Amino acid sequence: MSSTILWTILVLFALGVVLAVMLYLLASKFKVEEDPRIDEVEKVMPGANCGGCGFAGCRAFAQSCVEAGNLDNNFCPVGGNDTMKQVAAVLGLEVKEKAPQVAVVRCNGTCENRPRTSTYDGIASCRVQSMLYTGETGCRYGCLGCGDCVNACSFGALSMDPSTGLPVVDESKCTACGACTKACPKAVIELRNKGPKGMRVYVSCVNKDKGAVARKACAAACIGCGLCVKTCTKGAITMENNLAYIDYEKCKLCRECEAVCSTGAIAGVNFPKALDKDAIKARIKERQAKAAEAAKAAAEAAKAAAAEKPETKEA
Repeated sequence: MSSTILWTILVLFALGVVLAVMLYLLASKFKVEEDPRIDEVEKVMPGANCGGCGFAGCRAFAQSCVEAGNLDNNFCPVGGNDTMKQVAAVLGLEVKEKAPQVAVVRCNGTCENRPRTSTYDGIASCRVQSMLYTGETGCRYGCLGCGDCVNACSFGALSMDPSTGLPVVDESKCTACGACTKACPKAVIELRNKGPKGMRVYVSCVNKDKGAVARKACAAACIGCGLCVKTCTKGAITMENNLAYIDYEKCKLCRECEAVCSTGAIAGVNFPKALDKDAIKARIKERQAKAAEAAKAAAEAAKAAAAEKPETKEA
């Protein structure tokens, strides 16, 4: 009996040794050599593994940087420019600095501006609610208020304001990883440039309904009147599908569009002074008057030049 047990142990041991040797030989033969620079790049990464860079984690991002041979299409939103400079130093590459960004909630449909028309009694999830119906208010584009964006944020930069029913972004904690933008089924949250000293102007609405319908659903909705487009002298505002959009790359923060917006759909944040609508409107009116005078003078000059031109006689 004891000899049987002994032989069993010896056979199993020998089998284990043979299999271990076989596995070692196979692993050695099919071993994939990995660039050691990947480990070096990963060490300077923030380690958030948030996916904001478009990759599964920091190591996948590091591998992409090494294999790409340049950093043109790679950027870590959490680490920002400082981290990318370290990555560039490790790889001996150049990197262009990017303007810091922040998440912006493009909805001003507060409880006061957007009254409820129904009551949702289901799972507290924006994604689930959006699959069932358009929401508790007359606006089918606005924030649903269940806080999916808050749950998606790994940095505690988002919270729900019970008085408005809307999410609030803490700029000091926001890393612009984009997790909240992906979590929002209504695409209410957008990543935008922070702007100089945090100052920025944006349309706080995503409603694409026609003016009367949008205004009925929310008192602060963009009604697509186009007045902001006509007012902007920098071509920073476009109108598409009854909704205005401000290009933060072109915006010069003059706040004229904010002053002329009749519904308050355009928001200006972090400005040191309160918006003086009367002063801005007076400035716009004066500029338009000068432009009209210049156009009239040019037309009269062209008319006079045409009158003085000698008539050509037929040969």
